[in-house]
Amino acid sequence: MSIYMSEYKNKLTTPEEAVKIVKSGDNISYSHFAMTPPALDEALANRAGELKDVKVKGVCPLIVPKVATAPQSFMYYSGFFSPVDRKLREKGLCYFTPSNYGNTPLMARKGYSDPSDVLMIMTTSMDNYGYFNFGPACSEARALADVADKIIVQVNENVPWCLGGEQETIHISEVDYIVERSGPIPAIPGALPPNDVDQKIAALIAEEIEDGACLQLGIGAMPGMIGRILADSDLKDLGVQSEMMADCFIDMFEKGIITGKKKNIDRDKMTYTFALGSQRLYDFLDRNPACAILPVNLTNQPARIAMNDNAVAVNNAVEIDLYGQVNSESSGMKHISGTGGQLDFTCGAFLSRGGKAFICMSSTKEVDGQTQSRIVPWLTPGSAVTVPKTWVSRVVTEYGIANLMGQPDWIRAEMLIGIAHPDFKDELVKAAQEQGIWTRTNKIG
Repeated sequence: MSIYMSEYKNKLTTPEEAVKIVKSGDNISYSHFAMTPPALDEALANRAGELKDVKVKGVCPLIVPKVATAPQSFMYYSGFFSPVDRKLREKGLCYFTPSNYGNTPLMARKGYSDPSDVLMIMTTSMDNYGYFNFGPACSEARALADVADKIIVQVNENVPWCLGGEQETIHISEVDYIVERSGPIPAIPGALPPNDVDQKIAALIAEEIEDGACLQLGIGAMPGMIGRILADSDLKDLGVQSEMMADCFIDMFEKGIITGKKKNIDRDKMTYTFALGSQRLYDFLDRNPACAILPVNLTNQPARIAMNDNAVAVNNAVEIDLYGQVNSESSGMKHISGTGGQLDFTCGAFLSRGGKAFICMSSTKEVDGQTQSRIVPWLTPGSAVTVPKTWVSRVVTEYGIANLMGQPDWIRAEMLIGIAHPDFKDELVKAAQEQGIWTRTNKIG
């Protein structure tokens, strides 16, 4: 490391000095998820009133970006809403940037989004060869670095070094300023204990998974329950290609159920582009050769997902209408999350030989004390279509699995009504008939 230490010391500064390079009108990008750089964010926010029209872009932060609370100087955008972003949105302090997650590196490199005047990222400490690792948020970090004018890294010695295949590091020669500020990596609380409905849905999906399957599981009680069921199963040689690495994969790996030996690409590796979970997860990832972090354009590329046989994608939904259109990111006009990689993995799993894509949800939800069906005649006005009806195959509720792919509209509606909550079936039948979803010889009901 000695050959780089002189350069390191020359670039080492305080957060306050580093963010002085930001000018009014600049575009700023932060690193994503648990890697939002708190020291740089705070120092930049302290320039509120001095700066004007500074745009700051992040993705799914676990801390409140302080710049968002200073709208007189900053406009804050997020590419996928976290609970933090949702609260900011309610106050008019956060804007949404829609995208397919897997496309974001290409969007940056092609200039579809404004290039960053300054990129601010949290990283590991520098290694002996002058490299900093992006930690558990590879995502589009390398692409953002490639197009940024200036780069500031916040070094945090607690960040796990996440081994990968490519584009998971940045060299000191590319960095303009270095700030040292360590602290715990934000962890997410454990998922709420799964209820009976979650357990029924998880059991239905687990029955569909075979030896050698390649998994994508997200966060939440239901994917966690699937992981626990699979960890206690006699399945063999499961693989992982997921955008998110979560705690639910650890037990399966430690019990020898995940080996990756049947994968056609990235064999023996659990591939992912970001991690969110407990400290146990971050400790597990640190220099673990069983795991490989990759940029999101590789983990989420449908054609690349399909290169592994028996790809299984499990994703949640907010609601689905009788035509099979899936909304997974909004409650009417109230934005909840984002498209993320749901469409990427739904397409990739369908294209995979033996692959299966699942959209899962409880049959009902509670809204203002009222029970409502998640299977609806039409999407709530203002709702986003996350997965179009042309790509939806297996929809799962606690009442069963409906495979819609290739079916005409009246059969799709009938299948969805078949897995709806019994209390809502009659009104769904009536709605389907009123919309003309039938033929002369086949009628719903």
